[in-house]
Amino acid sequence: MDILQVISDFAVSSGIAQLFTSIEGFKQLVMIGISCVLIYLAIGKGFEPLLLLPIAFGMLLANLPLSGLMHSEYFASPTGDLDIAEIMSHGGLLDILYLGVKCGIYPPLIFLGIGAMTDFGPLIANPKGLLLGAAAQLGIFVTFIAAIFLGFDALEAASIGIIGGADGPTAILITKTLAPHLLSSIAVAAYSYMALVPVIQPPIMMALTTEKERSVKMEQLRPVSKKEKILFPVVAAIVIILIIPDSAALVGPLMLGNLFKECGVTDRLSKTAQNELCNIITIFLGTTVGATASAANFLTWDTIKIVIMGVCAFGIATAGGILLGKLMYKLTGGKVNPLIGSAGVSAVPMAARVSNTVGQKCCPGNFLLMHAMGPNVAGVIGSAVAAGVFLTLFK
Repeated sequence: MDILQVISDFAVSSGIAQLFTSIEGFKQLVMIGISCVLIYLAIGKGFEPLLLLPIAFGMLLANLPLSGLMHSEYFASPTGDLDIAEIMSHGGLLDILYLGVKCGIYPPLIFLGIGAMTDFGPLIANPKGLLLGAAAQLGIFVTFIAAIFLGFDALEAASIGIIGGADGPTAILITKTLAPHLLSSIAVAAYSYMALVPVIQPPIMMALTTEKERSVKMEQLRPVSKKEKILFPVVAAIVIILIIPDSAALVGPLMLGNLFKECGVTDRLSKTAQNELCNIITIFLGTTVGATASAANFLTWDTIKIVIMGVCAFGIATAGGILLGKLMYKLTGGKVNPLIGSAGVSAVPMAARVSNTVGQKCCPGNFLLMHAMGPNVAGVIGSAVAAGVFLTLFK
């Protein structure tokens, strides 16, 4: 065979040829560029690298032509039915791993790890944090209504609104159930805004509070007993799941993980949930969710609208927590620092750290971290409850 013909055939069959010979190839080039920017933000700027890096690299792999790692058509059935035999026989690596997202396995396991890593003590010591966590869910429901007015149906609007909770696993669970065709756009938006908490929140916090309010030094929290810490996840699971049964998939693992941490007799399980299990699931979840961001799914007007509404949802959620914090400041005669209300979003513990940082810039001796952890933990619970409400109403 002519060597030149062999080289020509090889070149035509390569992914490089696919990129430069069609409109679809141009779109894939754009997506490769976007994924490289996200990789830079994760590594170069440190924006939530444990989440953003696997998402970005999954996006990169999905948009390299002819790689065969991910086939979106296997998961595109409008009824949600999956041909498991076809996926296992002919699917690529990411197709198989993506089953953990599609079947709703990964998000609850992430919540198990979050529960095992989280100290509920500040919330138990100051239950008013529940109100601040609830107020921060305002962004979810305002954005839900706005999305409907912008032409999305109720299922899509619920999936978009949940971005306001700043909780990636919850956004993924809701979207894969209610609006799977929007999963890539919503997941990337949700995790991107989680990573940008230190950038998005401070301007809103500064705009809505006065220097006097930001300077408030709160009283030290009371000690919380071991018995209280053991009882809380058990009682919380019973009460929340009885009221909103569809929240069980998230609230249950969250409380189980926390019980592992606090009971004192399951240290090995707690450490596994915090470290090995959570890390493995984060890799699988991030990479496969990023791989759903193919050019055909991601480069749409709907994605642009979702990105815009997502940042609005996050901003409204932050503002909701702060405004209730200001009300508490008034009602308590200046004993509550409104900054802790911004931690009512579910980005734990980053949002609490931002509250502490902004407070210390105004008053260097002001330590708000533990006070902000109460609303922050409440925000995790609140986003799971909001997800349960949407699932109850629309699934």
